[in-house]
Amino acid sequence: MAKYVFVTGGVVSSVGKGVCAASLGLLLEARGLKIAIMKMDPYINVDPGTMNPFEHGEVFVTDDGAETDLDLGHYQRFTHANLSRKSNVTTGGIYNAVIQKERRGEYLGKTVQVIPHITDEIKARIRALTTEADKDVDIAIIEIGGTVGDIESQPFLEAIRQFRLDMGRENVCYVHVTLLPYIAAAGELKTKPTQHSVRALRDIGIHPNVIVCRTGAKKLGAEQRAKIAMFCDVPDDAIISAEDISPLYAIPLNFKRQALDTTILNALQMEVGDSDLTEWEAVVEKLKTLNEEVRIAAVGKYIAHDDAYKSINEAFTHAGIANNCKVVLEWVDSEQFENGVTPEEKLADFDGVLIGPGFGTRGVEGKIKTMQYVREQKKPFFGICLGMQIAVIEMARNCLGLPQASSTEFTPDTPDPVISLLSEQRGIQDMGGTMRLGAYKCGLKEGTKARAAYGVDVIHERHRHRYEFNNAYLDQLEQKAGLVVSGLHPKGDHNLVEIIELADHPWFCASQFHPEFKSTPLVPQPLFRDFVKAALQGARNRG
Repeated sequence: MAKYVFVTGGVVSSVGKGVCAASLGLLLEARGLKIAIMKMDPYINVDPGTMNPFEHGEVFVTDDGAETDLDLGHYQRFTHANLSRKSNVTTGGIYNAVIQKERRGEYLGKTVQVIPHITDEIKARIRALTTEADKDVDIAIIEIGGTVGDIESQPFLEAIRQFRLDMGRENVCYVHVTLLPYIAAAGELKTKPTQHSVRALRDIGIHPNVIVCRTGAKKLGAEQRAKIAMFCDVPDDAIISAEDISPLYAIPLNFKRQALDTTILNALQMEVGDSDLTEWEAVVEKLKTLNEEVRIAAVGKYIAHDDAYKSINEAFTHAGIANNCKVVLEWVDSEQFENGVTPEEKLADFDGVLIGPGFGTRGVEGKIKTMQYVREQKKPFFGICLGMQIAVIEMARNCLGLPQASSTEFTPDTPDPVISLLSEQRGIQDMGGTMRLGAYKCGLKEGTKARAAYGVDVIHERHRHRYEFNNAYLDQLEQKAGLVVSGLHPKGDHNLVEIIELADHPWFCASQFHPEFKSTPLVPQPLFRDFVKAALQGARNRG
């Protein structure tokens, strides 16, 4: 039977529960255990697919097409857990399921209430994580979003309180992540917020086995540790210091030094072998000793919110590891190129340019001007999703002489819809969960940059889009613009263009799919890796 670890948070949101859960997963896997991992979010959205990246950060997509919380990206980068639709649950999803059951009469006329019906549905989702195809899971890690005291989180906290009664005390462990603020005037970390947070958790009926203390730039001292142990009734060795550490991937090693995994295994009454973190330690050591630098400009519109492109940021870090160089990624607002600033003014000193995913018309014309610049100046370029579509629009306008060429997303009545709505999207009204989502097959063309990067003939990458390359313009673009289609997905009566390249260019590659979602520190994504390699070579050539 599987064991369960619940990760809760206190004091403030964004305290690091996701990285803590992912790090714990890595440590347990290193000891030979198979894990499953889940994020439970308290918001009422059914999933984060319709949420603004400024507000919530990126939407992470799984192979089976689930639009999920960005914390699942941490889980994938740190662990080998099988992430799927079962790995992200929201209040909206829970209530939606309960209401549908009520409408079907499954509650036999009873009054439907938070307890037991909502909490039972939450517990059923937790149990589903370790059943069916994942029967051999040893430990499930479940992160509860929000903080203790949030009204939205109460049903989840009540459910996990009940879960220990259902499964047995030795099968459930609670990890509470809190903030210890540093008060400069007093010159010390303050434990009182953590004490209050744990007291609120205990009022609910949950007594944490482990407390992980976020301490900023400071380390947790013996005095603070003793105070927390006394007031929170948790042993000294179960109080873990989580000071800010760079690089991010060194955090699990910090937890390992404090025996976080051993403490949790003891709480779960499990005896397993020693851990092997050799590969992970090598990655962290390499990140500390990268001896070259490459500058990449990422041209987009969500530049003020780092989490809006979290997986892209991390994929560049992984690509840097593969090329033994530090990737300095700088986000550049595309709207300035619509207001008098030229791309050359801002982008000339960069070694490569990325145009990433996005929705809506804002900043699009600036991206098209960026595309013309990198194509004509032969600067290494990488496009993702919208970035590929922008490349097609720019070439249609400037190489085919079609000045009004556009996407029907931006200009519904364009006379030259080089990018148009996917056939299966026509007539769809709902926004949530209706795009082309998840992993799809892509065949690679011999002799192309994409084929050289992947080293195989067929790949499966994840999608999140509504619009596609219009094949009516394919022949013209190939003959007059030098376009090379290097990746195709077989789709009914026509092939869906997945990857495009330029033949006469040092490195120009753009994909309709999102390659960033599969990148990890141990296995960097091939297109990111080769893009950084080309940018690095260009930097060396310039001296």
